[in-house]
Amino acid sequence: MNILMTGATGFVGQQLVALLSQQSHQLTIVTRNVSHAAQVLGSKHQYIDNLTKLDNLNDFDTVINLAGEPIVGKRWSNQQKQRICDSRWDITAMLTQLIKQSDTPPASFISASAIGYYGRQGSTPVDEDSQAHNEFSHQVCSEWEHLALKAQSETTRVCVLRIGIVLGKNGGALAKMLPPFKLGLGGPIGKGLHGVSWIHIDDLTHLIEHLMITNDAQGIFNATAPNPVNHKRFAESIGSSLNRPACIPTPVIALKLAMGEMADLIVEGQFVLPKRTLASGFNFKYLEINPALDSILKA
Repeated sequence: MNILMTGATGFVGQQLVALLSQQSHQLTIVTRNVSHAAQVLGSKHQYIDNLTKLDNLNDFDTVINLAGEPIVGKRWSNQQKQRICDSRWDITAMLTQLIKQSDTPPASFISASAIGYYGRQGSTPVDEDSQAHNEFSHQVCSEWEHLALKAQSETTRVCVLRIGIVLGKNGGALAKMLPPFKLGLGGPIGKGLHGVSWIHIDDLTHLIEHLMITNDAQGIFNATAPNPVNHKRFAESIGSSLNRPACIPTPVIALKLAMGEMADLIVEGQFVLPKRTLASGFNFKYLEINPALDSILKA
């Protein structure tokens, strides 16, 4: 397939490029820094630095949209909130417009979203049909999804992935969590009762590939393993994989003082179930948290 891809230099994007390259797909990568992207991803791909250089997407079979300013990392000032929104909304709107302008549009448009769509849900499990709690993370994802779904037509099917916490080597959320655990200082956040909806990087990249080739797949799909855990269990599993204790809790108030409103993403959490993902015929390799972490931390 000829594939147009955004967000290829990110943690998920790099792993996905490696997988798709093994399958002999032809990749055109949209990136602001072509030289850096080529250094990271290899020179065999095509690169463009701006979507405005394209009038249509007639030459592409699939579009994969992973672009977006990291939502966790910088305190949520009003400026940073706008940056988070614009980095997702603008490029998604441009891709949708290019698809609509195409005489022979791509057969599929796979666009990222996040489980932040659901907002805070307490201990109640949610799936793709559940109602959301209206807060900033929901507002970001809701508009992001709306802009992607506008590309849906008889010739282009749209798949939106609500991605959970992605677990993999050398990057992502796990890399930021590990230092205190390696020192024996890790543990749950607060009482550790809030949900952690996770997915192994290998399952996420194979899920994207699955949606590319599953001709009747369209709509919303939760990219989370079928067995979410609470944070206490998550911390204990990290400790077990590292052979370190994991019993020193992080006070919630400390996170809120350090991170402000953004701390809610970590403190609240959700128990997200991939009902439509499983119904599409996708088979997860990593169903349980311990084998998933062992594959990353013990390898």
